[in-house]
Amino acid sequence: MCRGLPLGSMMSLANLGRIVAIACASLMLLASPAPGKDEDGSWTVKHDVIGKEKNKQSKDVSGIACTTQTGFPRTCLIIDDNLQDAQFVELKDGKLVMGDAINLINNKFQGERLELDGEGVAFSKGYFYVIGSHGHPRDRKEKLDPVNDRDEIKARIAASSQIVRFRAKDGADAKPEPTSNLKKIIADEPALKDFVDRRLEENGVTIEGIAIKDDGTLFAGFRGPVLKGDEGKSRAVVLSAPLDSLFDGGVAQHRVFRLPLGPGRGVRDLAAFEGGILILAGPAASDGGTYAIYSWDGASENVKRLAELEQFDPKRKPEGLLPLDKSGTKLRALIIFDSDKKGKPTPVEVPAP
Repeated sequence: MCRGLPLGSMMSLANLGRIVAIACASLMLLASPAPGKDEDGSWTVKHDVIGKEKNKQSKDVSGIACTTQTGFPRTCLIIDDNLQDAQFVELKDGKLVMGDAINLINNKFQGERLELDGEGVAFSKGYFYVIGSHGHPRDRKEKLDPVNDRDEIKARIAASSQIVRFRAKDGADAKPEPTSNLKKIIADEPALKDFVDRRLEENGVTIEGIAIKDDGTLFAGFRGPVLKGDEGKSRAVVLSAPLDSLFDGGVAQHRVFRLPLGPGRGVRDLAAFEGGILILAGPAASDGGTYAIYSWDGASENVKRLAELEQFDPKRKPEGLLPLDKSGTKLRALIIFDSDKKGKPTPVEVPAP
């Protein structure tokens, strides 16, 4: 029964009946999930999202990017940070349809496949780009001994210290092209070199976002290290470099940006959008924190906070950001979650940049 409707003293029973019927129908529509969406507002994911455990769905989805920034359907690529592979997906409004996988690297240690630790994905001028973390293996329980396991640690860092690109139109038959030149830039950069190959828990280098502007500039967003600004406040790091210098061996001109994303926050994802860059910001540490979306011009060190993502359970970890569309003063974006089955893609609406 529908309760709580206002009653006018002169209202006829017939009119009251019509109002009650309309109000109840409206409430039912609001409570029902939209077609193609689950009851919690997340989008439907059709078919398997490959993960590290055989015959189990991925719970480590870390990024998504598409060949276009507007319209549906879109051809996209999704990544799991515990694999050597990426997976194609068709993005519809309200649904992701999973497709073929593509192998990106072949690194091994003592016969075992080593993960790329793919943390970010971008698309530019016909190519998908997937970036590894460029950091020490995740090892919160410190099972890896720095002396006894140094060869394994070195091999795993080398596997993750790559950017891999391939031609999108070739699909699963594409020939991936890796480069490790960004690692050399990081190791030579005065602001970053002291954090290279250190654990994330020690504020070590860990990349989690990638975006590419139309002029061919690649932006790598760092979860860690978090640096200090001139006034002593924490700053997240983004490093930019021309794609040509990374893949063709040219002179590696680069720039380090220190962005004010809030205390203890680093970059959790980047996404190019309408000539600028969207930033998914989140805790650099592994013990939890808050998340937000910012817009950035990619040229200055000024950012604009669009929204705090307070609507999600604090235990959840937003890991991927995909702009969907803009309507007036509102931007709709898709959030992908690490540690949620199939990434639990969920749309959010925030003020437009």
